[in-house]
Amino acid sequence: MQKKIILSLVLGFLLSAAGFYLAFRNVPASDLITYLTHINYIWVLPAFGVVILSFVVRVIRWQIILAPSKTIGFWSAFHPVMIAFTINCILPGRLGELARPAILLKKEKIPYSTGLATVAVERTFDISLIIALFMIVYQFLNIDPDTQISIGGTVLSRDLLETIVRGMFQLGILLITGIILVSFSWSRGIIKQMVFKLPQVLFFAGQPFKEKINQRVCTPLVRMTDNIAMGFQFIRSPQKILACLGLSVLVWVLAALSYYIFAMGCPGIEISLPEMIAVMVIICIFIALPSVPGYWGLWEAGGIFAMTLFGVSPKEAAGFTLANHAIQMFPVIIIGFISAVVTGVNMWRTTFDNPSE
Repeated sequence: MQKKIILSLVLGFLLSAAGFYLAFRNVPASDLITYLTHINYIWVLPAFGVVILSFVVRVIRWQIILAPSKTIGFWSAFHPVMIAFTINCILPGRLGELARPAILLKKEKIPYSTGLATVAVERTFDISLIIALFMIVYQFLNIDPDTQISIGGTVLSRDLLETIVRGMFQLGILLITGIILVSFSWSRGIIKQMVFKLPQVLFFAGQPFKEKINQRVCTPLVRMTDNIAMGFQFIRSPQKILACLGLSVLVWVLAALSYYIFAMGCPGIEISLPEMIAVMVIICIFIALPSVPGYWGLWEAGGIFAMTLFGVSPKEAAGFTLANHAIQMFPVIIIGFISAVVTGVNMWRTTFDNPSE
């Protein structure tokens, strides 16, 4: 376990360093340092305040999604969210999404698959909002097909942007379909029947073996299906769906507002709030690609690509995206470590131990 943790941390650091190098290898270090020294960092405080507010809204949204399974207090939801974010930023593989339901299981005795289902619902809302915002942005933004930013072996371009959005749309449809199928008793009953018929496929096996498969595979799968369905119960309430939809809009508007506020102290960044929303959306789409912990490099490359569409020079765009990325992440990571201390959660064991329901 200890070796696995150390290896993951070292790998995460090396990957992040490589991503950072690839993003800024064409930007003179002296120019980047000069730009960073000319930022008015007084704007960090209000920008960070808005970032924290966006996480508060995320927590409230998750409480609503969790409520049909179990009502938990604000801080009981806040700490797992912050710890999960921290894990995503320091370890490869976005393992924080798996750690959050593990924390719920440990602290609130909510089945792991139920907690994981609620995280999937959150991601469905986020994907849907990003796609909707992109469709709006795309109607008003003329992206030159020749505009390209290279990072490693990946070339960020309009074609890649459209390809990622299509993939996100397909994933969103798949998630929504799965949520619907598991949520309603009639469709869940069909799934259970199919699961219990699995041993019949092994026609060549003896009855004792089939019974063992039924006991060790089929029964746990059916129990997991019921637990997942508990995490999807909120969709039975149109009011809760609308509330989560409204909170999701607020989450992303606040995120863009934090970008916009920080840009007020950054030289050469003369971008309106709607334009900054477009920048944020493009960054979020590009970092959906497999990336290093914390999205270092890919975030910056996506930001440079987006901001040059609004006439910002690559040097200024690079300086802004790097500083803004740090402001969006480092203070929140610190809060995540504090949450781990307050709750007594061992982030490493929570991430790498196999949860048991």
